[in-house]
Amino acid sequence: MNSKEIRQKYLSFFEKRGHAVLPSTSLVPENDPSVLFNTAGMQPLVPYLLGEKHPLGTRLCSIQKCVRTIDLDDVGDNTHATFFEMMGNWSLGDYFKKESINWSFELLTSKEEGFGIDPSRLYVTCFEGDKNAPKDEESAGIWREIFDKHGVKGNRIFFLPAENNWWSAGDNGPCGADTEIFYDISGLHTDGLSHEEYLEADEKQEVVEIWNNVFMEFEKKDGEIIGKLANKNVDTGAGFERFCLVLNGKSNFYDTDIFEEIFAKIDAQHAELNPSTAQLQSPSTLSEKEALRAKRIVADHVRTSVMLISDGVTPSNTDQGYILRRLLRRAVRFADNLGLKKGSLFWIADAVVNTYADIYENVARQRETIKITIDNEEQKFRNTLSHGLKEFDRIVKKDSKSISGKDAFVLFSTYGFPVEMTIEMAGEIGLQVDKDAFEEEMKKHQDLSRSGAGQKFKGGMGDTSDISIKYHTATHLLHQALREVLGTHVSQKGSNITAERLRFDFAHTAKMTDDEKERVEEIVNKRIEEALPVNVVELPIEEAEKTGALHFFGEKYGDKVTLYYIGNTIEEAFSKEFCGGPHVKNTSELGHFKIQKEEAVSAGVRRIKAVLE
Repeated sequence: MNSKEIRQKYLSFFEKRGHAVLPSTSLVPENDPSVLFNTAGMQPLVPYLLGEKHPLGTRLCSIQKCVRTIDLDDVGDNTHATFFEMMGNWSLGDYFKKESINWSFELLTSKEEGFGIDPSRLYVTCFEGDKNAPKDEESAGIWREIFDKHGVKGNRIFFLPAENNWWSAGDNGPCGADTEIFYDISGLHTDGLSHEEYLEADEKQEVVEIWNNVFMEFEKKDGEIIGKLANKNVDTGAGFERFCLVLNGKSNFYDTDIFEEIFAKIDAQHAELNPSTAQLQSPSTLSEKEALRAKRIVADHVRTSVMLISDGVTPSNTDQGYILRRLLRRAVRFADNLGLKKGSLFWIADAVVNTYADIYENVARQRETIKITIDNEEQKFRNTLSHGLKEFDRIVKKDSKSISGKDAFVLFSTYGFPVEMTIEMAGEIGLQVDKDAFEEEMKKHQDLSRSGAGQKFKGGMGDTSDISIKYHTATHLLHQALREVLGTHVSQKGSNITAERLRFDFAHTAKMTDDEKERVEEIVNKRIEEALPVNVVELPIEEAEKTGALHFFGEKYGDKVTLYYIGNTIEEAFSKEFCGGPHVKNTSELGHFKIQKEEAVSAGVRRIKAVLE
């Protein structure tokens, strides 16, 4: 099966068993400022795992986009990538261990509805128990029945400690014991293994994890188990790319069809420089192993960048934008190491879009924006890259043991080198970078940059006249309307209000079409005609965040915040945002809303100027 067939079979399997199929949410968490990206399939569902009712019921499944950069140095080996997809199915207080484990086995082994894996190549682990929860004999018992029923011989079940078989998303939230399913990719262990033999096979990567069933019964707070959840939930997960690896008998997921077109485009970019060969040839400075790693890094980083940009992230020096910039600039460096021609990332990005266009509509829709954003970032970096490399060489010659924080900051601020890239380059020649001193230099720079920036959270209002207050409320309506028309990646980047007009800056990479502008105007004016009340409440910060109200991530708040919502109830409100006010009492006071102009401000940021007539 190719990756598209695997994707469809998986979703169909659980849909037939009463699960609602959820679309993947954005890579950028909507209401979780504690993390930059969704890093697990269950992350968008945390409120429902903690007890909230999901509108689509108690059985759910999805394939969720995720990004992790914690293992960035490992990208290029057989199983690490920065972007990946997580297959998962959930029970919210519905079925529990018996159904979950049986369905997992059926999905993996059934030749009719599943993937037809040989059961004799499966092994499982269960939680051995500790002070927080007892030994999971129930899961082990279910597995014994399954293996006996299907004639699977030999020892298959191993009890392991919490570090192996207890899962939580972090120090806070739902958690519980899990049972993990491993597949023998070597084909050498079909008769069963002793505990010691299993651990050795795991260490050698002869058996690899392909599925995880988490039984979420507990809640963690500040790293400690504080009690049981209201419901017993099931959270399963499997890395989609690794699943494709196993089902197609590959040794690494870069050899699956997911990367086929992407690698072909990389080869083509190099082949244009070397027309005598149709295959990628390593520059003389790289060994075959180094060239393969570099090729995989370029493919991975461009793939991740495409997915981030499609979800509204733009290159910058902060937060998600910094990760995107770091990945693209690292991709440029490794593309140069491979001898690819300048501007290659533009065409490699096109191959990534082709790979995912049928799966994610926003990727297909933003094809040109994605390619142009990536190309612009490459060109911007190249403008200073050669000078920066000369400066790096000068710094190295000055001190053959280490690179100071001040020098690392110069490379960052003047030549656009992310500090991690400087650390990586220094490590390649046996040098260290004073990261702490770099952070001190960065803090000095940020403290200076913050001067005069205190108006960010005051709505950009120059005064509190009646007309300015109307424009302030209209800005809230505009923000929500833009998110409905353009997508939830839209977020406020700044605003300025005078008695004559409002100006609203927002994250979006493409020029708005006339149709999009008309739709935004229609939505705002409809809400004005509906005469919606504008309400204000003061809530504890945690409770306010749970409402889904928009706010500036990264901004520091007190224990309580003021939240304005436009509508009869906070649950059904059209717009809700953390805001200091003031606002009108009712949208009917606003008059008619009209967009005067929509334009670019900077890379990935657009500006609307509008009036009330």
